[in-house]
Amino acid sequence: MVRYANFDPGGQTIEPASTDEFGVLVQFRPRWSIYLESEADGEFVVLAELSKWQDHGKPFPGLGTSEDAPRLYFNINLSSNNDILVENYVVPGERSKAWVFGFDLSALKPRLEPYEVTFFAATELGEWNFTATSELWYLPEKKGGSVSRIDNWKGGIHFRNSKTDNRFEPLLPYGFYGSHDRFLGEANSLEAIQAYSDLGLNAMVPLTPIGSSREEFEYMDKIDLKFMYDLRSIYKNLAEVRDQVTAIKDFESLYAYWGSDEPDGWQDPFDATVLSRNLIRTIDPYHPVSVTLNCQNYYFKEYTAGADFVMEDVYPIGINSTFSKWGTECNVTHGDCGCDNCQGNVQDVSSRLDDLARYEEWLGLWPKTKFHNPQSFHGENYWMRSPTPEEEVAMNALGFNHHAKGIVSWVWPVESADKGLVEIHGELAKVVTANPVRDFLVLGDVQKGDASLEIVDVGYWVLGGKMMVIVVNGGYDDLDERIAISLGNANPANLDESLWGKTAWSVLGGKLVADGMKGMATSIVVLDL
Repeated sequence: MVRYANFDPGGQTIEPASTDEFGVLVQFRPRWSIYLESEADGEFVVLAELSKWQDHGKPFPGLGTSEDAPRLYFNINLSSNNDILVENYVVPGERSKAWVFGFDLSALKPRLEPYEVTFFAATELGEWNFTATSELWYLPEKKGGSVSRIDNWKGGIHFRNSKTDNRFEPLLPYGFYGSHDRFLGEANSLEAIQAYSDLGLNAMVPLTPIGSSREEFEYMDKIDLKFMYDLRSIYKNLAEVRDQVTAIKDFESLYAYWGSDEPDGWQDPFDATVLSRNLIRTIDPYHPVSVTLNCQNYYFKEYTAGADFVMEDVYPIGINSTFSKWGTECNVTHGDCGCDNCQGNVQDVSSRLDDLARYEEWLGLWPKTKFHNPQSFHGENYWMRSPTPEEEVAMNALGFNHHAKGIVSWVWPVESADKGLVEIHGELAKVVTANPVRDFLVLGDVQKGDASLEIVDVGYWVLGGKMMVIVVNGGYDDLDERIAISLGNANPANLDESLWGKTAWSVLGGKLVADGMKGMATSIVVLDL
């Protein structure tokens, strides 16, 4: 507001200073955020990237490129007794290159606390060495309700309950935050939940506590509508967190906890999300915890420390990105225009997801799973209009192209004037939550394609001899010239099927080509390799 001073609040994550020679940053994690007693085999994922930043990565004189890199021999041991779980080597290279190593879980006893594991690496002659630790969760079998875990390699969520015969399956959550008013708290709430599910939406974040909506949660279990449980308003009250997590933890459709909403925007204490997440783990280690970030760049490391996965709520459509309703200019230190440091276009979604990944890289952090929270509303004198159906699809597709593994839109029920958003979300959900798209998005790792026109954003995934490509024209003008897309080192043979969009694509000379594309159009196609 006008009466508040304009000052730099600090807390920005900035690129570290570089050095003249490469170092090596080594990180490792268990492949899965949790393992269960019924599993005999586990995996560790190792990243060994070249780094020119002073703040992380250990200097390695003479190291030039990955072709010149020596082998790094390593052990992964149980810290408690030094038993070796993995003994192997890696060759330092790019951040995107992950090494996966199997190990025997049977030597461990299932328990409700994590094991500490130690990673020690050294060159053959021992002139360079490195040590790090991580947590390995090996839990007793869960006798009732669901289990959900994160793939620390590909980023996707895998889920099991009685409906999956207690086998883990890939899950791409796609749905809305569901309000209590006009929805879950109404007399016809069960019929309304069924209608929501019938649209094709497979998940929800109910904005209602178990104490007042048990019947609604039980109905979600009945129809297998996955939900993330809302703890945002109580997460600093640990006694209340304990009570609600205890009450909800054994439901069949629970896949995660919404641990906090915009703690950075509210300037909550840094440890609040950590304390809440740690308590949740003592009661229910079988489901991950999320945190939603509001700010573009404000104490990222501190506010994501208590998150197993991170959500962003970029709402860019219909805003005045330069001057606020409070009578102040919007810039990096002052003003509030409804979307922090946004330009007011669909590319704000991809930019924000890229920002979050960049901060992790600058900080030397293991990349966490990301969700996109689409804007499906208007009002509050921030957002003059809702997105069009085309903008909605484009923003979600840009989210997928930039590593999003779930969609949680604000807010249900959608205003009656925005019926088109209801329909388009349902149509897109039916495509992306079903195979083959689901498995590409959850099991695969997106790579960036190179389009001949800058306004066109391309992501592609390779899985089982097939390639899925998502193409977004992020501009409002029709593109009348030929679009040619290079897909890395892949050499696709032909177009297998078109799953979304009306653009006529073909494969020519190893490239995906089309003679033009409508403004704000999105395509999802599958190619044969």
